[in-house]
Amino acid sequence: MAEEDVATKAPESDAQENIIPGDTPAQTGPTMGEHCTSDRPTPTGLAPKGELRKLGGVDIYLSKPESYPTNPSKLLLLLSSGTGIKSTNNQIQADKFADEGFVTVMPDLFDGNPAPNSSIAPEAEAQGTSFLDKIKLKAAEIAKSFVIDEWLARHTEEKVLPILEKVVDACKSEFADAVGNGGGIYAVGYCFGGRYVLLLASERSRVQTGWTGAQKPSDEEAGEGANPTKGPYIKAGALAHATLVSPDDFQGLKVPVSLVCVESDPMFPDEVRETGENIMSKENVEHEVQVYPGVPHGFAVIGDYDDDNIRNAQETAFEQMLRWVKEH
Repeated sequence: MAEEDVATKAPESDAQENIIPGDTPAQTGPTMGEHCTSDRPTPTGLAPKGELRKLGGVDIYLSKPESYPTNPSKLLLLLSSGTGIKSTNNQIQADKFADEGFVTVMPDLFDGNPAPNSSIAPEAEAQGTSFLDKIKLKAAEIAKSFVIDEWLARHTEEKVLPILEKVVDACKSEFADAVGNGGGIYAVGYCFGGRYVLLLASERSRVQTGWTGAQKPSDEEAGEGANPTKGPYIKAGALAHATLVSPDDFQGLKVPVSLVCVESDPMFPDEVRETGENIMSKENVEHEVQVYPGVPHGFAVIGDYDDDNIRNAQETAFEQMLRWVKEH
């Protein structure tokens, strides 16, 4: 895959040719923005209502409708940003879907290692500072970006998908009633988790590294009588301001998907989105794409904003994703 085809390449990573010593090589290609790895302030008066527990050997945050299991519910996976399952905002986001009738399971995609905080001082905060202080701020920004790249190298598709497979299997067992009531499992994803909604919605080649999308191995590689593909794992999915997405991730989609996108989003460039739309249209995949202007990457996750436009867009994005999973 060409480097320019991958969403979310950090501008400063061009200058980082060398690998920092450590147990895992730093990633010099795709990365994530600060909104994927740090939370907005939690809106006043909101607090999580679910619980942290294990499911299929994986740590999860579980939020259930108050009427469950007396009244029928559906099963929803919520795939989070890099802030993970202990983020108060992510937990409240899961609660919102539970309030709408979904048994909501938010798995720990990072095996106890959420993203390091990558909040950086905005450009405006550097105004009036000395030239030396500005250099120090830029150096700190680059260092934090490199830490995020190194963290991403530990949480690849080969690490995350097996976690999701365990959770999917466990959901089918423990919450068989909800899975059956919905005719399958639904999924929503934000930032880092958005890409994995696409992967769960796809028919993809089996475990060998390097097989992606709908690409098939040879008969000899697959083995006689073997099924070379896996998935899709979900019935329908919705994703908001996804990161780390490449055009290849739209190959092999088999279920309806809804995309919440940010206008001119460097984390999910227009050319990647447009290529994805073309692929979905060509393959007759039911989909919708809504581009939200004037909002930051990460806006759809629960968080306090002073700007009415962002607050309204956040609620509209939730309604878009909720409607999609309810209608499918």
